[in-house]
Amino acid sequence: MSALVLDEREGSREALSVRVVVGDGWAVLGRHLRKVRRAPAIIVMTQTMPIVFLLFFGYVFGSALAMPGAEYRAYLVPGLLVATAAGGIMTGMFQAAQDAHRGVADRFRTLPMTRSAVPLGQALADLVTSAIGMVPMVLVGLAMGWRIEGTALEALGAFGLLLLFRFATTWVGILLGLASQSEEAAGQLGSATFMLPLLSNAYIPTENMAGRLRTVAEWNPISTVTTAVRELVGDVAVPADTAWPVAHPVAGALLWSLGLIAVFAPLAVRRYARG
Repeated sequence: MSALVLDEREGSREALSVRVVVGDGWAVLGRHLRKVRRAPAIIVMTQTMPIVFLLFFGYVFGSALAMPGAEYRAYLVPGLLVATAAGGIMTGMFQAAQDAHRGVADRFRTLPMTRSAVPLGQALADLVTSAIGMVPMVLVGLAMGWRIEGTALEALGAFGLLLLFRFATTWVGILLGLASQSEEAAGQLGSATFMLPLLSNAYIPTENMAGRLRTVAEWNPISTVTTAVRELVGDVAVPADTAWPVAHPVAGALLWSLGLIAVFAPLAVRRYARG
């Protein structure tokens, strides 16, 4: 009987802890969304640049590649969507560094709230704004000739993978931002992350890359998620000799995203709690 009561108490404490984390995280989420509303230029900049890249790559570089223009634009749109999702590293890093070095994080630590709620709220706020910002890019892609040829369920799965990957990369950025020495250092490191999509199949196929470079590109999680999105929204032929994550893109995208969250989310929370 006493063991049963003890189990019930432990269960109630765990349930209470989850409710506290969710409640505190919701409050921090609201704070970040209000911050975005007061500074819409950040959202405009982060969402406008991918559209500019889409137009530039689609109509300038597309004519220089072996693929016809319309075919390349259809190939490019999923890659740029995933590259934008990978931008969670940059935005997560910048926002976390800004709060850490301007004393906002210290003020949060003085409040009676769980330590995990603050980085969680930031990650969720970024996820909401990313989901909204994805809409104009999809519309521009459709106007350029890209089409969703899969079923509605497959299309939902593709956008779900995009948001999951964005959530995962945001945790990477939060950890790096909290560990940065200054806002300027975080900004410089965050800007360097634009190289990651270049070492993937987001913009060009990897089949013609040199041996070691191709291996690096195919083990890049951006390549895996990009191939998964292309496979779900249309019919994409994957070369037989490709790396395992790209050969099994949906499973690989889930493993990469969940693995990044499992590693970086606890590290980010611990770093934030340590101050």
